[in-house]
Parts: sequence; C-alpha cells; structure tokens
Amino acid sequence: MSDTLAFTKVFAALSGALLIFVVVNMAAKGLYRMPAPGEGAQAYVAPGGEEAEAAPAEPERTVEEILASGDADAGARVFKKCQACHKVDPGVNLTGPTLYQVVGRAVGVVEGFGYSGALDGTTEAWTPEALFAYLENPRGFAPGTTMTFAGLPKAQDRADVIAYLRSQAQ
Repeated sequence: MSDTLAFTKVFAALSGALLIFVVVNMAAKGLYRMPAPGEGAQAYVAPGGEEAEAAPAEPERTVEEILASGDADAGARVFKKCQACHKVDPGVNLTGPTLYQVVGRAVGVVEGFGYSGALDGTTEAWTPEALFAYLENPRGFAPGTTMTFAGLPKAQDRADVIAYLRSQAQ
C-alpha cells in the first residue's frame, strides 16, 4: 500500500508543478504579448481629425545661420569631448594635431604631425563650412581617417565648437 501512496504523491507533485508552469506561462504571455510580424499598431490620431491645424514647420536654417549663432562658451564645454586627442595651444600635438588657428588653415599642414592621407582632396582649407561638415561625421567626410571620434550630430554643438576654436586663435 505504501508503494501506491508514494506513487500518488510523486504523481500529484509533478502534476501540480506542471499546472503551476502552465498558469505562469499563460500569465506571462498575456503580460508580455509581442505583436506578430506584420501586425502593426495603429498610429495615434490626434483629436480633431482633419480640422486640427498642423503646427507650422520650423524653417530649416542654413549652415551660415547656424555658424553665426555659435557660442564660444558653450563650445568650450562641448570641446571637452575633443581634449583627449587635441589641444588648442600652438605646437602641441597629441593623438590629433593642434587645433590652434585651425579655422582658415590649410588642410594637413601642422608641422610634426603625421596625417593619414585621408584628408587629401577633401578640401583645401578648414573653412567654417568644411569644419562644420567634418565635425558632423569625420569618417563620412574623409573615409579612411584615423580620427576615431564619431562626430557631433547636433548642428548647434558644431557651431559652438567652431566659435570656440575661432576665439582661441585670437
């Protein structure tokens, strides 16, 4: 009789564990439901439908307008990302060349710095517009560059850094 009782207890324990597993699995699927491929959620529609007026789109600013709004103090803060590899002191090269008087300087002419050659043919001089494009995506501007920095995606940050670099050359 004890063999039957032991078998019943083991069977009841396994059945109970299986039941708990099934219930927890069903609850988890209900809580964390993932949409099936192709089953997209409907986009949120603003109340008012077609009657609601769209907010006027902000006109895009030109590079010149963005550069004109550059703030040297804000640029000093953003430039901290660059300080591991660059200095703005004359003649001080680190991993990257000195950025002293870089605005308006010819490309690849810093004495004592070994350039990779990726900048050859990209631009003649570091005009504010060329710096603006380069700082956005150095590898996109000059494929093969050894500069590992990913870039500054915000246009205002780039304008601020250029304003800071200009202020350091005076």
